[in-house]
Amino acid sequence: MLLAILTLVASYFVGAIPFGWLIARARGVDIFHAGSGNIGATNVGRVLGRKFGLLVFVFDFMKGAGPVLLTGLLPSELHEAFGLPNALRVGSAVCAFLGHLFPIYLRFRGGKGVATGAGTVFVLMPGPMALACLAWAAATASSRMVSLGSLAAVAMLCAARLLSVRDPFAEESIVITLFCIGGSALLVLKHFANVKRILKGTENRLEDKPMFRTVVRGIHVLAVGLWFGAMVMFNFIVVPAQFFEAFPAVVKSAPSDRTANLPIAAGATESQKKDLANALAGSAVGPVFPKFFQLQAVCACLGLITAFGWRKQPGKVHRLRVVVLSLAALTIVLGWPISNQVSALRIERFHPDSVLAEVARSSFAEWHFVSLGLSLVTVTLVGLALALAARMPDASQR
Repeated sequence: MLLAILTLVASYFVGAIPFGWLIARARGVDIFHAGSGNIGATNVGRVLGRKFGLLVFVFDFMKGAGPVLLTGLLPSELHEAFGLPNALRVGSAVCAFLGHLFPIYLRFRGGKGVATGAGTVFVLMPGPMALACLAWAAATASSRMVSLGSLAAVAMLCAARLLSVRDPFAEESIVITLFCIGGSALLVLKHFANVKRILKGTENRLEDKPMFRTVVRGIHVLAVGLWFGAMVMFNFIVVPAQFFEAFPAVVKSAPSDRTANLPIAAGATESQKKDLANALAGSAVGPVFPKFFQLQAVCACLGLITAFGWRKQPGKVHRLRVVVLSLAALTIVLGWPISNQVSALRIERFHPDSVLAEVARSSFAEWHFVSLGLSLVTVTLVGLALALAARMPDASQR
């Protein structure tokens, strides 16, 4: 326990190293009295130039990632000190994060924790962190406000964590989940002044450059194109091929190489073989649906973030784009729980109790029809959004 506590203390002191203040001081600048007065990478870059801002970001990122990474290499006995799985790693992340926010070396006047928090999360949750980085890039390039990009990133991070883990509050997952939510809430509080300036329209913006407009256009096309391609591939190629071709053929041809030359449903009637083929297809398609909707949700968020930045451009097409993508996103919100209901009924159709099975079949047909209808609406809307991508502002327009 003592060694575990010392690990947390060491993480705090590493996280508290004020790289932004030190680098600015080395250049003869008191960063507390320059720019926004913040010691973070954004303000250093604004005052000293992009290269120094990037250097501070890298150092702040590493002082968050380093302690968590090294803590993970410690003997397992230390990790058992606090009882819950990942408690020591998350504790190290919390201490490094708090060290940056409230550094003892500067009388607890710290930064906003974006880079350091990103470093800790990169080690603990690399998948959600990658999505958060995409959201940050899209929102920052679209608005040229780093603060707004940071807020979009933490929103994406929390959503990705809650939606990508089967039970985010189970014993093996709860510590990381609470760190994700708590750290994000603390970061939002540290950005409270930025939020007020964003609402007033007075928030500091990065210099307008063609690079930002190119990034926004690229992310938008990739997001909407991937969304439409995934919808077409899944709904019109993968699922029909499984339901109406692959699995019925497997059942009818058994034993074959597809069944490892083992007999399947030997002596079964044609009706029973049809049920077996449907059950096999459902077992293959069912687990794909959650990931499919996760992918759609990510594409919807990125598409909306980028489209929202163009809503004030001349021409109705840019406002129409926002409306179309918003409606498509709404179909995901409606379709996701319906898909879960369909997956549950798909299993119940083959319940040993014939009465329960018949009720499930009837309900399955109704909900499956609704799910298919929503899916067709989604693919139509996303296809329209992809067509509207031909009318994006070019790189010379603000």
